[in-house]
Amino acid sequence: MILRILATLALAALVPLAASTAASPASVRVQVVDPAGVPVRDAVVELDRSGGYRGGAIRFPWHMAMAQKGQEFVPGTLIVARGSSVAFPNLDRVRHSVYSFSKAARFSIDLYGRDQSRTQKFAIAGSVALGCNIHDWMNGYIRVVETPYAAKTDHNGYARIAAVPYGSYGLTVWHPRARLPGGEFKRSLTIDTGSIAQRVQMRLR
Repeated sequence: MILRILATLALAALVPLAASTAASPASVRVQVVDPAGVPVRDAVVELDRSGGYRGGAIRFPWHMAMAQKGQEFVPGTLIVARGSSVAFPNLDRVRHSVYSFSKAARFSIDLYGRDQSRTQKFAIAGSVALGCNIHDWMNGYIRVVETPYAAKTDHNGYARIAAVPYGSYGLTVWHPRARLPGGEFKRSLTIDTGSIAQRVQMRLR
């Protein structure tokens, strides 16, 4: 009788452990390369869960800021959650403006000087191309997403996204110079194991 009770208790203890293991989040690694196998840097990788994300406010570990430094936008590509306000600090000795004609955000910020900053809210998901009215060569990009599972590729073409729950997702890879409609590569992805690796080939302009 005692052995039967102990066996029942042991089984009961194993059930939640197994459920917990099955629900453990996954690590997803995506490499983006061009047709020659050369890594593509600063591509944005997104995982959008079927049915949408319902986990509350989305926050990323980097600053919601696009600086003007050395007469360039820094970083060149910034990922933000939909609804975020982005700061545009001017770290140069010259004045800058910021504008965009993109469908996801049409706005214009007038000239402002060194150590000043302006902000802009991004309420629509999509890609936003930035420019400066004074310096035509300045180009920057903001990718507005509706998922916390997003990352940018490094110099080796890798983007790593941790703590992704199991399930069905849409994988989107975006780059401003991709020869694809909207600059987007898309495929379906099922995450059912602790580690997922994907390789995406993307032709650039």
